[in-house]
Amino acid sequence: ASKGKHHYHVMDSQALVCFHIDYRTAAKDHLMPTHSVNSVLEVSHLGKTVQTVDGPLTILHDIQFSVSEGESLAIVGTSGSGKSTLLGLLAGLDTPSSGEVHLMGQNISAATEDGRAEIRSRHVGFVFQSFQLIDHLSALENVQLPLELKGMPRHEAASKAQVWLEKVGLGERLNHRPKTLSGGEQQRVALARAFVTEPDILFADEPTGSLDEVTGQKVIDLLFTLNQDSGSTLILVTHDMALAKRCQRQMV
Repeated sequence: ASKGKHHYHVMDSQALVCFHIDYRTAAKDHLMPTHSVNSVLEVSHLGKTVQTVDGPLTILHDIQFSVSEGESLAIVGTSGSGKSTLLGLLAGLDTPSSGEVHLMGQNISAATEDGRAEIRSRHVGFVFQSFQLIDHLSALENVQLPLELKGMPRHEAASKAQVWLEKVGLGERLNHRPKTLSGGEQQRVALARAFVTEPDILFADEPTGSLDEVTGQKVIDLLFTLNQDSGSTLILVTHDMALAKRCQRQMV
């Protein structure tokens, strides 16, 4: 990734929009695979350039890699290096200036906004540094929401959400709202929400960035345990090399 003093960040500004809209638009487009399905994710000659007051700024240039089913990959870099921009492009939250991203055999970088939303709703889970929970909903309601938006009956969604909250150790916090939960508890709710839809690929953007070291370690242990149990592919963005080394591969 090309470095510069301007950091083009796409995750925080679009996370909730993505979360609310993806499931509602899932029936609009019916996309067919356009690339090899042997890899969960394939990136080819990916680039991103933005306009600034000083002129064009290249954040990413000619990025190429692939990720296999069930693999874990850490994208490592300092603040401003473009790692979150790359994650946004991989998840279809933004579109590249050049190159292509194929997710689950579909060219997500060339899809319409609704088409990208459909791909995410079928295949992707997210965990964010800032949790991105909905304040007026309980822990249970936050986790069951993506299931309801995909059409699951409310009682079934609530039952499945409760199972996942119990898996992350929050069975006694089902009816608590985010503001009454600690940071570690909020991130565990976010983990349950990410895994409840059984995603093929999970994107985690600095998942411990808002937590103290001890709490962050517990959350990461839980993340890797859940990911191993589910068999999902994990793409993790971090500045922490020690954390990155827990993934099978590291990309710096």
